[in-house]
Amino acid sequence: QVQLVESGGGLVQAGDSLRLSCAASGRTFSSYVMGWFRQAPGKEREFVATISRSGVILYTYYADSAKGRFTISRDNAKNTVYLQMNSLKPEDTAVYYCAARPGDYGLFSTVSEYHYWGQGTQVAVSS
Repeated sequence: QVQLVESGGGLVQAGDSLRLSCAASGRTFSSYVMGWFRQAPGKEREFVATISRSGVILYTYYADSAKGRFTISRDNAKNTVYLQMNSLKPEDTAVYYCAARPGDYGLFSTVSEYHYWGQGTQVAVSS
């Protein structure tokens, strides 16, 4: 089992940047596929980005809304996954969740595919 704790959210203006962090417990962090999701008020939780590996190669996959603006990365030595968000827009306002599933490789983009979730961190972007 792995426990996830997100941080880094806040209130910013449109065009600003934020970096979210997700610290994971456990000794086998490198063997988990990690993902970021978000949920805006009144909407379903939606996929943002995922990162996994096959051997030494890291693979990333983004939702269309995140491509070109967000970057997911991981530091296995720190048991942490990051989401760098640039050029933020008001429509990026949501609670952002970190998620994990066992396994090395896979581009998983649905809520049901992830086993573990953090408590979320709020991101608010003003216009």
